[in-house]
Order: sequence, then structure tokens, then C-alpha cells
Amino acid sequence: FPEGIKYVIPYDTSDFVKSSIWEVVKTLTEAMLLVILVVYIFLQSWRATLIPIIAVPISLIGTFAGLWLLGYSINTMTLFAMVLSIGIVVDDAIVVLENIERLISEEKLSPVNAAIKAMQQVSSAVVAMTLVLVAVFVPVAFLGGIAGELYRQFAVTVAVAGVISGVVALTLTPTLCAMLLNANHNKAPFFKYFNRGFDHVRSFYVSKVDSALQHKVISSLIFLALIGGVLFLFKIIPNSLVPPEDQGYVITAVILPDSATLSRTVKTMDAVRVEVEKDSAVAFQFAVNGLDFIGGGNKSNVATMFLRMTDWSERTITAEDMVDKLSDIGAQQTDGLVVAFNPPAIRGLGSTGGFELYVQSRESSDPLQLSMVVNDFMEALKQESTLASVNTFYRPAIPQLFVEVDEAKAITQGVAIADIYAALQSTMGSLYVNDFNRTGRTYRVQLQAEAAYRMKPEDLGKVYVRSASGSMIPLSALSTVKHVVGAEQLERFNGLLSAKLLGRGEAGVSSGDSLELVERVAEKTLPDGYQIAWTGTAFQEKSMGSAALFAFTLALIMVFLILAAQFETWALPLAVIMAVPFAMAGALIAVLLRDMPNDVYFQIGMITLIGLAAKNAILLVEFANQKLKEGMSIKQAAIQSAQLRFRPIVMTSLAFILGVVPLVIATGAGSAARQSMGTGVFGGMIMAAFVATIFIPMFFSWFVSKHTSNESKEEKLSVLIEKNDNKLQKNNTHHKKRGKKKSTHKRSPTET
Repeated sequence: FPEGIKYVIPYDTSDFVKSSIWEVVKTLTEAMLLVILVVYIFLQSWRATLIPIIAVPISLIGTFAGLWLLGYSINTMTLFAMVLSIGIVVDDAIVVLENIERLISEEKLSPVNAAIKAMQQVSSAVVAMTLVLVAVFVPVAFLGGIAGELYRQFAVTVAVAGVISGVVALTLTPTLCAMLLNANHNKAPFFKYFNRGFDHVRSFYVSKVDSALQHKVISSLIFLALIGGVLFLFKIIPNSLVPPEDQGYVITAVILPDSATLSRTVKTMDAVRVEVEKDSAVAFQFAVNGLDFIGGGNKSNVATMFLRMTDWSERTITAEDMVDKLSDIGAQQTDGLVVAFNPPAIRGLGSTGGFELYVQSRESSDPLQLSMVVNDFMEALKQESTLASVNTFYRPAIPQLFVEVDEAKAITQGVAIADIYAALQSTMGSLYVNDFNRTGRTYRVQLQAEAAYRMKPEDLGKVYVRSASGSMIPLSALSTVKHVVGAEQLERFNGLLSAKLLGRGEAGVSSGDSLELVERVAEKTLPDGYQIAWTGTAFQEKSMGSAALFAFTLALIMVFLILAAQFETWALPLAVIMAVPFAMAGALIAVLLRDMPNDVYFQIGMITLIGLAAKNAILLVEFANQKLKEGMSIKQAAIQSAQLRFRPIVMTSLAFILGVVPLVIATGAGSAARQSMGTGVFGGMIMAAFVATIFIPMFFSWFVSKHTSNESKEEKLSVLIEKNDNKLQKNNTHHKKRGKKKSTHKRSPTET
């Protein structure tokens, strides 16, 4: 370009995507470092720490390969799943590694023998944990709609990562342990203090487990109260589809009175631009005068401005703050209305953030009557303090010029009616002629009079049409012009005459609450024959309905069936499933404390928690079941399992919890989605790791004791029948030896 000329891209949505992905990549690195730190503190050996460090990249690289084979892309959802997968894939490796370490230190086995014995003990648990993780996510991947697409991206990523991690834990991890671990390694003084403190924590935990086993009634009441609390939290926490995001730009519309000239519109827009340029958070702005970006079409009284903000790291205010500032600037303008919007969080779902709806007329086709209904409805909505703004671009009474052709007179003058309308279109309007190619490009030819010759109704007299006799007749002689009012454009939504409304809630008000409020006001305000219909993001949120409940239920059923097949009993899976309400309670409490809604990202995190809570429970239940088969009593098996499995459970849980901390405190592009997902998973995992594990041994003893008592009754009955059959056989043999006639012995009622 010559000196003094530069180019800018005022409307580039890819910047937000690139920044979001980069932020998630940074989060991925931070999570990896935190996981390695936790593993090192618990394993207390760099040799041991190398094993999960090697296992995690293999699982993640394998996951990328799996996504490529399945046709998925690297996007924010798949990268979210990668962040959570770091904590998930390291679980399996830690379970195997920790058990091998314990056998080396406690039973003085060689690394090779310890690896063989450890795999005999934990291979079943690792297989069960992998199957549970896949069972949780694979069915969810078949949900439909926008929510289903978001679920699918996440579910496939975690399922692939979980399968690869399970294979690595069963094959590579024990091999690395046999090669890298040694029986003797010096521990730093810090680790001695750490181990001593951890032993105290474990003793406290085991004592609480023992108390829960001794006071089953009280523990059961606490569990029932927890379930009631979960149901109550679900009821009071507001719903939403996705949280609004700071995408780095804001859309602004300047609206003047109907039929205002373009020069007036430009003047108001320039005044807004001058004010907004003073803000250091604004990189640049770009205005298109005459463009109605939100309502659609070209109008002289509307202008649209795209305001690009500086990079997220260079400013302290958000896009929502800029929207509020533009609203304040608009309130200072003497001519026109200024409306600012944050773009929708998911591109394609509407033209603006907030909510969009249509007021539909089912019976009347009168635009003026619809306008009266819409105005009354908007006045009622503006009385609600939780709504920040409500606007409409429906204009049914715009001044217009109506040209009426005197067709009878035209025929008597020998002028074709089609020629009159063609002349009107090609001069007062615009007529498409043809296309032509030049230097490799295609150009369109449009015919239109110069602006100076189509400014007034009298200009019709300057346009002539040819009659059949060849004489030229002015259009003013064949037509009359009337001043009328009418709609500039009419929209039909689902075949009904409709008017579009745009709005948004105040800061801190969820979209779910806003939609419910609008529906209540519509029910009270709209007369018979009129209704509302949602569109854009609001439509997706309303149509999502019970998809989350269906996903949770399906995940729980699949987990139960997989575990029932794995353990070959119905009792143990129930003990595992009982851990899920604790995780759900923790997630709900966390989002409640941070004043966040129950949105799609939170729901995806909740489904993840089902698998994670089940994984911890499987470790406890599997080891307790093994001890039970070795001859221990139910209570001793439960306590022994809690004592042996507490360290790997805490280690894997802390690795996961610290791995999601970068999501919880996320900033920058796409931070709202990361915070929504991370907060729920963070709170849920704390409850699943440190509260649910106290109750799981009690659930194990509860269900196994009932299962065992039923089995013992069946065994006693079978033994009694077997004794009676033996007695019958002896009596028959005795009769044969004495040479008596063969007789049939019938069982007495007592024997039966």
C-alpha cells in the first residue's frame, strides 16, 4: 500500500476462536504441571513420577489420533475434554503404580514380582473404571440438537482418552514399574513429615468410616438429607444454555425515527463514534450507515457499528461493560436511539446475545393491530427490573408514497401497462439488466436514475414512456401519487404475521430466568389470538428441555449395567452408584456459591463426575470384595479396603482437582465456558473424594450383607434338600438288600 494507507479487519470472529484455543492450551499445560506435582509429592520418587509423565502424553497423543480418525476437529470443546482427561488418564496409571509401590515397601517384593501381583489385584478394577467411563459418555454422544452436539464433542474425546489410558495402565505402566522402580530410595525429610501427617489423616478417615458402619441409621438419614438437598439445589439454581462470552467485539445499532434521512443517521452515528473512541479499550470501530444488521435490509434511518476491542490481556473491562457504556452514550444523543449487543456465544444462534422472540398474530393480518399488541407487551416487559433492555424493529406506520397507475387512461393512450411499471422500476427503483465479464471478473448491470432525479414525487413528470403511436407521454399524466403509511417490511414466522423482539437480562440474571419472566408477562398481557415463539439461542434453550435429565439417567443406568456384568452381582454396583449424589451435591454447591447458572457446560461436567465418582467407589468396593473372598468379615473387609485404598484415591482425586483449578480461575477469551465447567467439576470432585468415600464402605456392607444373607438362606435350603435326597437313597438301597419289593418313597411335608 502507498504511505498513509493501512488495512484493518473490523469483523473477524476467528480471533476469538484462536484466543480461546490458545487459552485452553495454556490451561492444558498448567494442569499437566499441577498433576505432575501431586504425583511427585505422593510417590516421593522421580523414578515413580516418570511413569505417569510418560503415560499421560501417550494417552493424549492417542486421543488426538482417535479424534482424527473419527473426523473431529480441535476446538474449544475437545480441548476442554483434554484438560479434564489429564486428571482422568493419570488415574489408571496411579492406581497401578501406587499398588506396586505398596507391595514393594510392605511385602518386600521385587519390582517384577510386585508388578505381577499388583496386576492380579487391580486389573479388574482398572477394567471396570475404563468401562464405566466409556459407559457414561458414549450414550450421551447420541443426543440431538445443539446441546447434543456439544455433549458429543466432549464425550467422544473423554471416551477415547479413557480407553487408551486403560490399555496403557494394563500394559505399559506395569512394564515401566518393573523397569524403573527400585526397593530402596532415600526420602527427603519433607516427605517423612508429609507421610506422618498423611497417616494421621488416614487414621481420622478410617475412624469416620468405622463410625459410619456402627451408626448405619444415622448415616442413612444423612444420605437421604443429601439427596433432598440435591433436589432442592436443582430447583433453585437458574437454568441457561451457555454463558455469555466476551468475544472481543460489540455490535451497535443506531435507530432514528421512521423515514429519517441518511444524513441525520450519519450525524448521530458520528456523534456516538466520537464518544466511544475516547475509551482505551476500543481498538477501532467500523460503521455501515443504512445497514440494519439486526432486523435485516437497508434503511435510511438505521446504521450499524462493529466495535472491535483491544486484546483481552490489554484491558480490564469486558464486552458487557462496553455494552452498558454504549447504552449510556446513546442516552445522551438528542436524535435517535442507540442499542448495543454482545454477539451470541454460539455463532449462528441469532444475531445478538440475550434472547430473541417473535410475537405472532394467529387470527388478524392487520400490521397496525399487531403493533399495538407489541407496544403494550414491551411496556409490560420494561416494568420488570430484572430485564436490562427490550427492543423491536417492527415499524408498521412508516410514511410512504403510493403510485396509482390509471390503467384505463394508459390503454386509451396506447401505452402498455408493463412499460409503465418497467419505467417506474428502472428509474425510481432499480432494474437488473444483465451480467458481463471483464478481465476475469463478473459485473452486474443495474439501471437506476441519478439520485437528484428521484428525490420528489414531481420527478415522475421527468420520466416518459412511448405509446403505440410513437409519442412520448410523461408518467405524471398516467399516474397519481398519494401519501400513505404502512409497514416497511413484514415478517412471517412459521407462516404467521410476526414482530421480532430483542432483549437481555440484567447482570447476574440467568437466561433461563429471563425466558420464564417473558413467558409469564406474555401470558398476562397478550390478548387472545396472539402468542410468542422463541428463536435463536432462546429456542435452543427451551427445546433442550429434559435432555440433561435424560443424559444423567442414561449414564447412571449404563454404569449400573456395566458394573453388574463386571462384578456378576446386582449388589456391588448399587454401592458404587450411591457415590454419585455426593458429587452432584458438591458441584451444585460450588456453582451456587459463585452465582453461576445450570448451563450445558456445567451439565457436561456433571456427567463427567458420574464417571469419576464411580471410579473412586470401584476402588473401594473391588478391594473390599477381594478381602471378603479371602475370609474376612464384611465390616473388616470394608475397613481394610478404606485403609488400603485411601492413599490412591486421595492422590488421583487431588491430581484431578488441581488439574481443573486453571479452569476455575480462567480469564481471557472463552473464560466463561471454562469457569462454568471447571467450577462444577471442582466442587463435585471434592465431595466425591473426601465425603463420599466415608459412606461407600457402609453402602458396601449394607448391600453385601443383604446379598449374603439371601445367598446363605438359599445355601441352607439346598443343603437340607441334599440331605433328604441322600437319606432317601440310603432307604431305597436298604430295601433292595433285604429282597423286599421295590417301593416308592414319598417325601413327607416335613422333609420337603
